[in-house]
Amino acid sequence: MSKIQRNILISGASKGIGKAIAEKALEDGHNISMGLRDLRKFKESKGSPLLYENERVLINSYEAKDKKSAQLWVAKTKERFGKIDTLIHCAGIFKKTPLNFENQEEKDIEDLWKVNVMGPWILTRECWQNLIANKNSRIIVLVSMSGKRSKGKLASYTTSKFALMGLCQTIRNEGWDKGLRVTTINPGWVNTSMASDVVSIKKEEMTQPEDIGLIVSNILKLPNSCIPFEININCNLEKSI
Repeated sequence: MSKIQRNILISGASKGIGKAIAEKALEDGHNISMGLRDLRKFKESKGSPLLYENERVLINSYEAKDKKSAQLWVAKTKERFGKIDTLIHCAGIFKKTPLNFENQEEKDIEDLWKVNVMGPWILTRECWQNLIANKNSRIIVLVSMSGKRSKGKLASYTTSKFALMGLCQTIRNEGWDKGLRVTTINPGWVNTSMASDVVSIKKEEMTQPEDIGLIVSNILKLPNSCIPFEININCNLEKSI
């Protein structure tokens, strides 16, 4: 496995899966540029000493619905580290909007589309020229098993994740001949705040954020010739996918 030092942008890195990925990547020797929605809150909490005030970590303000914040984040990262060869999309939101939504819930659908689909799309576009310049770049996207199948009544969330999966397939097609490889990670329940209300499975039996951090760590070490496009993760049995 390769031990290339990478310069990595990670959205949604202040907690949960994004934070676990950032901590493991830093442990592996990579440079990390974190995109955070609430920069002030993260700095005040100092909840991750490994990521706070580290010379290999750049902390940036990033709002997935704000195109300008994506542009500024990419520019600052390029200025700090010289190049960008890896982009990891972890930012996302979850809402329970059903098929037959109430009128006031239409805004929830719009927010899901802007954050879960357009956010990664715009950020990828802003990073594109930097990524394809390296011939060995990676994009890793936390999609969800909800981007593979629909269970229950989560119409709006599932729709946004199916759309994100389609976007990832097209990114793979566009970047392949330029040496860019794309991987979607599609977990079921992960022990994060998003799953705090789940009672059907114990928290310790869920996939842990650190497990996904380890998966990403290994993806970043693999050569272009064996990068998986989809990694589906289950902590409970699904009889059909």
